Amino acid sequence: MDIRNLKFFRHLAGSLHFARTSQACYITPSALTRVIQRLESELGQALFTRSNRSVELTPAGEAFKQYADDVLLRWDRLQDELASDTVLKGELSIYCSVTAAYGILPAIMAKYRRAFPQVRIRLETGDPAKALTTLFNQDADLVIAALPDALPEDLVFQVLSETPLVFIAPLNYPEIIVEREGRTDWERTPLIIPDRGLSRDRIDQWFARENFIPHIYSEVAGNEAIIVMVSLGCGLGLVPRMVLEKSPFLDQVRILDESPELPPFIIALCTREKNLTNPRVQALWEIAGNR
Repeated sequence: MDIRNLKFFRHLAGSLHFARTSQACYITPSALTRVIQRLESELGQALFTRSNRSVELTPAGEAFKQYADDVLLRWDRLQDELASDTVLKGELSIYCSVTAAYGILPAIMAKYRRAFPQVRIRLETGDPAKALTTLFNQDADLVIAALPDALPEDLVFQVLSETPLVFIAPLNYPEIIVEREGRTDWERTPLIIPDRGLSRDRIDQWFARENFIPHIYSEVAGNEAIIVMVSLGCGLGLVPRMVLEKSPFLDQVRILDESPELPPFIIALCTREKNLTNPRVQALWEIAGNR
């Protein structure tokens, strides 16, 4: 079993999606299928159960994932130990939202790049709701994420910022707000809400406290999409203020003055505790701590 095939397997074990893994790892779906079949042949066990709609790890697959994680971690350590000099090299992978990439990451990474110019930075931006999943699937060494109410085991973090959650309304479509006795009728006014993630958890908790059934116009992925849909007059939305302030649609929406106050987001640089043995991760960790 070579290291490259173990990396393909580990990514697939996290994504559970052949097309997504083949795209991320720059391998064709048919070649990825052959890699998995070869591993299964060598082990004499099926690693995945496949259907037209889903891919799942078998018990043997779960056990092999732990083996692959251990081997790849040891391989990275060996590469560092065998380096011919003391200059930090290799790859550092980071996942964050577009907003974090614009507003938070540059101050940290500018110092890192000056100190360690030979480390290759692999930056992926995407839905912030997927950040911690990406970290624990080992598709990134570090992520910038909003801290959940219940912290996963093995997670370590450094707080970088805090931002409130705000309800926003369109400027050009004031009629979208349904009022009752001079106040927003939250049961009848259409809402654009996240389909998953911490924002969704926060708003679901509010629905439960208020004991009403909301009028949900749409459930979407990504705060940027919520802001766009609100600007088009589809409904009211809930987004982190930090995201709103970086949006090109800022002048097309307004923050509601009278709206529920939800717990703010605590934005942090996160990694797994075991990742701190990686010298590239440790170097960035120290820079972030001394900012």
